[in-house]
Amino acid sequence: MSNPYQSPSNFPHPQYPHGQGDATGGVIPYKNPNALIAYYVGIISMLLCFFGLPVGIIAVVLGIIGLRKRAENPVIKGSVHAWIGIVLGSISTLGAIFAILIIILAMAAPRR
Repeated sequence: MSNPYQSPSNFPHPQYPHGQGDATGGVIPYKNPNALIAYYVGIISMLLCFFGLPVGIIAVVLGIIGLRKRAENPVIKGSVHAWIGIVLGSISTLGAIFAILIIILAMAAPRR
């Protein structure tokens, strides 16, 4: 009798035979580079506020691609890294847009 609650990682996948997942236990999703790159780019976008807009957008896009790869193949890990990239990238993108608007409004304000 098969177990309906069995983990999907126990099912063989053509790319990862015998259900082999990450050797690191999913801590570092090296088989999902988009999620890993999104994670690091999201952190960098938060640290480098000046480059937050383009770097934040890159983190969001790579995070979404990483989540799609994870959904297509449950054996690979990286959903947490992808979500961190998406959240941090979104925050830094919105922060950069807000900063640009503040600068534009300050430059357009009448001088006394």
